[in-house]
Amino acid sequence: MKRTERIIALTEILLSHPNELLTLGFFAERFQTAKSTISEDLAAIKESLCIARKGYLETIPGAAGGIKYTPEIGREEAQKFLDSLAQTLSASDRILPGGFLYMADILYDPHISKKLGLLFASIFRKRNPEAVVTIETKGIPLALMTADALGVPAVVVGHGNKVTEGSSVSINYISGSSERIQTMSLTRKALRTGKRVLVIDDFIKAGGTAKGIMSLMQEFDAQVVGLGILMEDAVWHTSRLVNDYHALLQLEIDTATGNTSVRANRL
Repeated sequence: MKRTERIIALTEILLSHPNELLTLGFFAERFQTAKSTISEDLAAIKESLCIARKGYLETIPGAAGGIKYTPEIGREEAQKFLDSLAQTLSASDRILPGGFLYMADILYDPHISKKLGLLFASIFRKRNPEAVVTIETKGIPLALMTADALGVPAVVVGHGNKVTEGSSVSINYISGSSERIQTMSLTRKALRTGKRVLVIDDFIKAGGTAKGIMSLMQEFDAQVVGLGILMEDAVWHTSRLVNDYHALLQLEIDTATGNTSVRANRL
């Protein structure tokens, strides 16, 4: 295999195994070449990733060390992506009765949700979350992609108990926008106690659901290290039940005219 071909193959392996520690011996055996040659190839890949702002390679020394690829997205690319997404979501035909915005096609598009997951991971990586928590159902794609980019498991909070999941912890919470009492639950097997968790959700109005998730995390002695939101409702900004969060987009709906304005927050 020529060096160019080997570098392409090495890059493909790294990109398909994010946050996974891979040894030089693994690559040397895979490509039947010396570790020193692999090291030179990895140095070239590291420089290319840095220039393209697609993440970075970390070298872990020692007998149990190796190479780990951490995916990221560049700030300029991320801002352009969010601006484009805001323009797409501003279409008037996305307004639903009751002042809701249709986003399901966006959330369940793997290409879009993957970039959003990279964005959340880039924002919260330094807080070292050990799990990504969301509530069913629309937040699941975002949480899953964020967890993949961070290399940690995703945990989904449900709206009710399921006998197939064993014993669970349930709490009642008040939805801030509708002021109705609702229930959320999480099986004990889904999250071990004492974890550092990142909460991800698709939308926030008054913040009742987000506050409910945080209260549920207390039952697991979990430390919430961050709250990431895809879109915030600008109307509820001054009366929100949670304040410490990072929203990527902001929504303004004029219920009288039906005009919708979605804009990207600055990163």
